[in-house]
Order: sequence, then C-alpha cells, then structure tokens
Amino acid sequence: MGVIQLRWTLLTLTFYIICTCEAQGRNKVLYPVAHRMKRGAVNPIFQNSIEDTNLLFEILLAGVQMGDEHSAFSVKDEELASLRRTHTLAAICDDILPRKLTDIRRLIHELSQHRGTLRRADFERTVLTMVYAANRLANATGYQKDTWAESFLNLFKAIKQDLTVQ
Repeated sequence: MGVIQLRWTLLTLTFYIICTCEAQGRNKVLYPVAHRMKRGAVNPIFQNSIEDTNLLFEILLAGVQMGDEHSAFSVKDEELASLRRTHTLAAICDDILPRKLTDIRRLIHELSQHRGTLRRADFERTVLTMVYAANRLANATGYQKDTWAESFLNLFKAIKQDLTVQ
C-alpha cells in the first residue's frame, strides 16, 4: 500500500469516526418508549400533513383531558374523539409522552444536551409534553404549581432553542 493510499485510508477512517461520534450525540433517543409501543404502531407521529396540524389545533381548542400519569388522554368533543387520527394522538399521549415530573425533568436535561435540530417526531412530542405540562400547571396548587411552571418554561426554552438553531 502506497503512502498516498495509506493517508487516504486514515483520512477516511478519521472522517467516519467523527461522523459516527457526532451521530451518536445527535441520535440519542429522547422518547425511548416510542420504539416499544403497546398499541401496535411503532414510533407513531400525529402530524403528517397541514390537515393533521389543523386537527391538532382544533382538538386542543375543543378541550382535552390530560390528568396525571394514571389518567387516560381524552378529547371532550365526541365527534373529534371518534376520529382515527385522534386515537393515534391518544396513543402518543398515553404511551409515549413522559407524564411523571421526574421523567419530564430527565427529558429537559436530555434536550439541553441535544445538539442540532430535533427530529420531527421528537419535536412533536416535546410540544405535546409542553401542552401536558401546561395542563398540569393549570390544575396544580402550591409547590406543585411552581414545579410544573418551571418544567413548562424549560420545555418552551428547548423548543425555542430548536427553532433558532442555525
């Protein structure tokens, strides 16, 4: 093997190692439960089109029930609740999103360590986790209210950071 080939091989190997290390930091799984779903679909995403985004907005305006980690997600409007897409949203909210404060804090920590932009699914789940935190904040009192407010604010900062990454 000639000197030029050896240098080229070493350069290629170095580039591969750098890319692999960078990808490991970027591809850390923020929502590990999404890859082992209970309801069939693995790693579901709610928003696949602008219509889905509008539907999510309509569902949130109609009102949702997102209690503690033991309560199921429900939509107050019966017509919206009967839609197939709403069932996908319920599966995401019930089975994937962190609902314990400790899990949300772990997520916030991992988001603060994340480099680059979030994947579409992770961005969607972070926004939905922020909605959950806002819902819990609205129903909390005393010390819990401060804790949920801090979590909501930190999730907002993570989303803002993701949107402003160059």
